[in-house]
Amino acid sequence: MLSRFQIRLPSRKLFSRHTFYRVQRTYATQTPELYDVVCVGGGPAGLSLVTALRALSATSKLKIALVEGQDLCRNRLENVPNTEYSNRCSSLTPASLHFLKEIGAWNYINASRIQPYHSMEVWDGVSDSRISFDWASVGMPAAKTPGEDSNIIAYMTENTNLTTALLKRLEEVGGISIMDNTRVSNIELGQDTDTLDLRSWPILTLSNGRSIAARLLIGSDGAQSPVRNFAGIESRGWDYNRHGLVATLRLAAPSSSINPQTQLRTAYQRFLPTGPIALLPLPGPYATLVWSTLPSHATHLKSLSPPDFLASVNAAFRLSPVDIAYLHSIPSGQTSELAWRLQHTRVDAARVPPEVEGVQEGSVASFPLRMRHAATYVGERVALVGDAAHTVHPLAGQGLNQGQGDVAALVGVIERAVREGADIGAGMALEAYDAERWAQNNMLMGVVDKLHKLYSVESGPVVGLRSLGLSAVDKMGWLKGFLMQSAAGVR
Repeated sequence: MLSRFQIRLPSRKLFSRHTFYRVQRTYATQTPELYDVVCVGGGPAGLSLVTALRALSATSKLKIALVEGQDLCRNRLENVPNTEYSNRCSSLTPASLHFLKEIGAWNYINASRIQPYHSMEVWDGVSDSRISFDWASVGMPAAKTPGEDSNIIAYMTENTNLTTALLKRLEEVGGISIMDNTRVSNIELGQDTDTLDLRSWPILTLSNGRSIAARLLIGSDGAQSPVRNFAGIESRGWDYNRHGLVATLRLAAPSSSINPQTQLRTAYQRFLPTGPIALLPLPGPYATLVWSTLPSHATHLKSLSPPDFLASVNAAFRLSPVDIAYLHSIPSGQTSELAWRLQHTRVDAARVPPEVEGVQEGSVASFPLRMRHAATYVGERVALVGDAAHTVHPLAGQGLNQGQGDVAALVGVIERAVREGADIGAGMALEAYDAERWAQNNMLMGVVDKLHKLYSVESGPVVGLRSLGLSAVDKMGWLKGFLMQSAAGVR
């Protein structure tokens, strides 16, 4: 929190209407430029938000600025070979896809780099009980727009594919002041002058020397959000003592007994005591890896030679947790160890992913896993979306989709305020956004957190109970359908 603020924080419900500031301000000598909306952060959530505001007729006349510290041209997908994929990929739900179509961004997506998948195999690494997700088995279609395959669970794509499409759509609609390569140096409240009363307006001082005032300031600026800190909004949570290891992998050709199209349209996730490992399909024989594991294991995996790294990934889907732990303990030789242990391990090839046979150079990376949730998403003339409002464990693949849901809800609130002639930055106008999204995100984050903790148990009665529960849910089509609809956002 900025040192010039002394803030008394009330309860979460009353924050946006009854927060009191005692402020010592140092004013910029220049008169700030006035904007209706200033969005800080040019990731998928921020780009989706400003694109939507320009695309809708009711909000298209708003004066909007986007501030991003990085060069947005670096986030464009240009002339990349179809044999290379970024290790930063996301699983887009049908609800997110529908929103991107509504704002016109999906027209610019590179369809050749999108891979839909129709089923997902999830199983317990200790007991081997499993659940299979697919719309056909529960008798419920997922598609909500004409022309979509009703059996698709989600769409895998690189984040750069999405940001490139959004930037191209922004170029088409125009009218946005884009300030990239520009950092926010300071945020403070304005003052009352002879011509303007800006005492409740956030004033941003930028690294390029400009000063801009926001009727509504939107924080899409990540987990360490300066906008959230300016508003004095507390973010609570904890670290998982886990790292998420990611990589772009090439799959071997499946055996003749396995349908190649089915394999490439199936996502796989195995819950290990140290964390879940997931292999999610990309176009052709490629897949993206997301492996939640101990920090020491992530460091070890990154140090291995490509053959030993690939052996470790294949082992994680096939061997027992004891065998996997041994592979983590040796500095090299995972390839020969896996070959020997597979001779003594029964593996149903139809229920595990194809073996991985290649790793894209430079794609192996890791990052710490945390859960954080803002006490509220709104303040007076401030709203938070995406990682600025919440960060979640990646085991459900819902981080980007939560951000898209935030954007869709906030845009709806702003559109309603404009149509009714209300002040789009007033706390009263923004409370509807907080009411819609906070509880919904909190419920999903709670479920994901409990799943992580439940499957971190390696022995004892909990293992038997969770296995019984998983098997029971797999047999109840209506319950599987409810869970899939909730995750897809199509309820």
